[in-house]
Amino acid sequence: MEVQPYLFFDGRCEEAIEFYRKTLKAEVVMMMRFKDNPDLKANQGKPQQEAAACMPADLNKIMHSALRIGETMILASDGRGEGKPEFKGISLALTAASESEADQVFAALSDGGQVQLPLTKTFFSPRFGIVADRFGVNWMVVTKS
Repeated sequence: MEVQPYLFFDGRCEEAIEFYRKTLKAEVVMMMRFKDNPDLKANQGKPQQEAAACMPADLNKIMHSALRIGETMILASDGRGEGKPEFKGISLALTAASESEADQVFAALSDGGQVQLPLTKTFFSPRFGIVADRFGVNWMVVTKS
């Protein structure tokens, strides 16, 4: 069994992918746009009624993608692209190998985002902080003790 986070960026997935490529050195393992859906091609570009309810107006949006960040796979999509995404009740925990890496990653994720807890020394780590990035994804950055 495997559990993977699946993030829906509600129309900003491609922008998020590029941001994570630059800030976290994410590797894009796969990316498929809605227009590349094999069912669409089989139906001359028209989705079946059931599928149409799940598709955005802009078929160039990302239907499914997979990003590798370190040893973790994160899945992402534009979903229906109806507005601002909301990431409530969940945070992604990122463990940096060093304090300097934590500082660099935290600063990069903070660009255009909102620091909720600045990086600080805690009883469990020499660096720990919480930031919501520019897309609203919450990150807990920590260094190994």
